[in-house]
Amino acid sequence: MVVTFNRLDLLTTLVERLAEVRERSPALVDVLVVDNASTDGTGEWLASRTDVRHRTLPDNRGGAGGFHEGLRWAVEETGADLVWLMDDDGLPEVDCLERLLREDDLDFWGPLVVDEADPGRLVFPIRLPGGTRVVRALADVERAGGERQRIDEIVIPFNGVLVTRELTTRIGYPREEFFIWGDDHEYRLRAERAGARIATVTDARVHHPSVGDLGTPMMAGRTTYNHSPSDLKAYCMARNNTLNLRDYRGWPHVLMFWAKTVWFYLLTRPDPRRLALSARAAYAGLRGDFTGHRRYLR
Repeated sequence: MVVTFNRLDLLTTLVERLAEVRERSPALVDVLVVDNASTDGTGEWLASRTDVRHRTLPDNRGGAGGFHEGLRWAVEETGADLVWLMDDDGLPEVDCLERLLREDDLDFWGPLVVDEADPGRLVFPIRLPGGTRVVRALADVERAGGERQRIDEIVIPFNGVLVTRELTTRIGYPREEFFIWGDDHEYRLRAERAGARIATVTDARVHHPSVGDLGTPMMAGRTTYNHSPSDLKAYCMARNNTLNLRDYRGWPHVLMFWAKTVWFYLLTRPDPRRLALSARAAYAGLRGDFTGHRRYLR
């Protein structure tokens, strides 16, 4: 199941790859595409395909809304026992699904997401279980995976991950009101809370464009902050991260996050306007208002 928005060139490449995957693996029965009201010809292209089932939403609901709709569609309407979730900018290797399916004792699991320009580097760094070490080099993660080529208790949604019907029935669907940023993390936290068996398979690969450094250094390099030049991303990050921390880690973690936010936008990268935007976003989320991000949509 793929979520897309105004990236027809990437979507066409991905659909072609999924056709190759389907030739290798009969487990891939349907390719479902949720189009977030694209305006670049995506809807027309999808309508011309006979090998893809698609659904166009009436408006752009972000990745969170797309995955909510797509997972519900796959589970409730097509009766899928297992759903393979991905964004339109990921490109799984041809044997990725085949490798993932060799793990038959998991509920929520996925591949490594590697930089398409530098496959020896992870796009999304991994914090290894049982400590605070965060790794980005592929070789480090492969070593951590050991002979089993698997790291339990960690997965990076929604980039080529598999989720079972049984788990989805227990925990529901992604929080569509989050729009972007943090919806995937919240879904993993919800799965963990439900006792799901989670893992990353270290010899399965999805290639993905680089997203740069996710953490901007602060406090003399002792920690990082997820700064984005996009007001939309900053708004959703502040709102959704505040809620995730409150719901899954507790108020002390919320206060630590906001101490970092204030420090970052007053001292590291002074920007009182961005600090005010972030504060408005968090306050809106705590009040249950998930409409504020719309003012930043283009």
